Amino acid sequence: MSVRNKKFQFLPFVICIIIPLAIGAIGGFFTMESVKTWYTTLNKPSFNPPNEIFGPVWSTLYVLMGISSYLVWKERKSFTGYSWAVGLYFLQLVLNLMWSFLFFNQHQIGFALVEIIILLITIIATAIIFYRINRAAGLLFIPYILWVSFASYLTYSIFMLN
Repeated sequence: MSVRNKKFQFLPFVICIIIPLAIGAIGGFFTMESVKTWYTTLNKPSFNPPNEIFGPVWSTLYVLMGISSYLVWKERKSFTGYSWAVGLYFLQLVLNLMWSFLFFNQHQIGFALVEIIILLITIIATAIIFYRINRAAGLLFIPYILWVSFASYLTYSIFMLN
């Protein structure tokens, strides 16, 4: 691996941050209207966070994902499984977006529950392969894993209550 590859590269870094933030923004599009209407009519568990918490948490998680993907991108020439890692990363981004669509746009809580479990498994797989490429990249996925684990339980609870 060349020394140059180890240097910070601003444009790739920004692109790596923008990609998950853009996915989050698209997910927000599916979420926005239902949060004010349909979601307010649902029975929710006592541990349901206030709506104001979700935006900052997700924004932080998307930035961490972007930083993680940048760290993996920097190692792309020295890891033979790079294409597999990127494929898993983008799969989990698509699944992340699909959950918002299923839950908030389509009001399909049961399908969203199944989907978020698949998402969580995919996130964990991504974190493991990222960790093998760059330890920090894998560790940056821990808050995401914890949050989606919580979101999975929250989705399950909302499904059971409704």
